[in-house]
Amino acid sequence: MTKAHNVDAQRLSFILNELRLPAIKVIWPEFTERADKEGWPATRLLAALTEHEMAERDRRRIERHLSEARLPPGKTLDSFAFDAVPMVSRAQVTAMTSGDGWLEKGANLILFGPPGGGKSHLAAAIGLQLVQNGWRVLFTRTSELVQKLQVARRELALESAIAKLDKYHLLILDDLAYVAKDQAETSVLFELISARYERRSMLITVNQPFGEWNRVFPDPAMTLAAVDRLVHHAIIFEMNVESYRRRAALQRQTGAGGTPKYATIKSIEKMSISDNQSEESPLPATI
Repeated sequence: MTKAHNVDAQRLSFILNELRLPAIKVIWPEFTERADKEGWPATRLLAALTEHEMAERDRRRIERHLSEARLPPGKTLDSFAFDAVPMVSRAQVTAMTSGDGWLEKGANLILFGPPGGGKSHLAAAIGLQLVQNGWRVLFTRTSELVQKLQVARRELALESAIAKLDKYHLLILDDLAYVAKDQAETSVLFELISARYERRSMLITVNQPFGEWNRVFPDPAMTLAAVDRLVHHAIIFEMNVESYRRRAALQRQTGAGGTPKYATIKSIEKMSISDNQSEESPLPATI
């Protein structure tokens, strides 16, 4: 390469830095050499360079979003035991991970079921797939987020803290029922639910059916209002199965795997809620 070519290369490197095109800066010598040898037209070379830059930007963006999502490791759809939760359709869950049609509308997903039934695993797996499909997600234990919001309220910054969560298309609140029955805690949780209503989506995992949510929200009116906002546009999975952890422990002890008996999912198009609603109430709503 001549001195003139060296100067041109240095200048090009500077320009690509200024234009923030790091991928093209790395690969242009290889691509231009190949283009010269194979006689590419200029448009093909330009398309190849820009497509590579776009692919690298997508990869870096997904990497950043995975880091900020704080998803528990190892929780994927491939590792989720759909056969142990027959009331949850793998095809439906896979379709939902595109995000189209529900995240765009600010709809919610609620996973009911006893401890050990796979709710947190499924929630994290859905979150992971959504991030890989270009959406922004945050996974957090409900109690941890509520504590942070309480601190923000004491510092007169609650509105700002909730607004910052708007950057996430999906907020995954794991273990809603473990929030302490405390007016201060439940009020900030209610404000978060109200702020995201019909704008940003939430995925909630919870042990108790709606009829027992007075254990979370001590005020009956607040309970009714919170449930009403969450289910207005929602998909609900009732994962009423035997604890996976308990089954695994028994299998380790006995060396044999029994077949658990599963409850069947109940579904209706609409649901009504009253103060004395029974635990038969967690029924699937539609978007």
